[in-house]
Amino acid sequence: MRSTVASILSSHVRTPMMDGPNSHDPIDEELAPRDGLIAALEAIYQAAPDDGLRLEDFLEGLGERAFGMVLFALAIPVCIPFLYGIPQLVALPMIVLAVQMAAGRSEPWLPARFRNRKIDKAGLRQMAQGARKWFGWLETLARPRLLLLSGPRAERVIGMVFVLFCCSILVPLPLTNSVPGIAIVIAALGLITRDGLLIVAGLLLGLAWITLLVGGFVILGDAFVTILKDFIRNLLGAAG
Repeated sequence: MRSTVASILSSHVRTPMMDGPNSHDPIDEELAPRDGLIAALEAIYQAAPDDGLRLEDFLEGLGERAFGMVLFALAIPVCIPFLYGIPQLVALPMIVLAVQMAAGRSEPWLPARFRNRKIDKAGLRQMAQGARKWFGWLETLARPRLLLLSGPRAERVIGMVFVLFCCSILVPLPLTNSVPGIAIVIAALGLITRDGLLIVAGLLLGLAWITLLVGGFVILGDAFVTILKDFIRNLLGAAG
């Protein structure tokens, strides 16, 4: 499996430090998708065995040196409303990665009990299709800007905010996983593409949601959950 994943990695990522005059930039030393991260997710799904992939092999397929790439991919299934189980399954590894990012670690690392967790084939398909359907347009718009916001110091602050978002994902209530998941996807895509505008958008979205969530519970108590569920069902019904 490692040889298969390695071939995916070589086909769908490039090493920017070999590409041009900015090769000295430590941010550019991370692996970045050649054809786009979503294309890499689709390739990993197509090449995965029927019983799925361990997180260890999945991380290798993404390029383990890029926190943004890994967090983007793990946050995709978290974005689905009323989905319980999978968001909580990936939230703990995401917290571990976000803490490492906040600590300034250069490469993602997961303990063995997380690395050996398996994402089944259906989950990989859902991840790739969801990324293409909901965030493909965003990837095409992303471009390097406000580069200071994707630098090493900024990444530490972003990592600390991501820890807060991941804690919200662990709460089994409607949209406590979806909105922070979307926020992580947007900000992580900004990290990958060095788009500071996307980073700011993702962080503001997640922080606004958590503020609303905490405020709702403080003011309305348990009634806030019922109101939230009814609002989401009506919203999904109108969209459907």
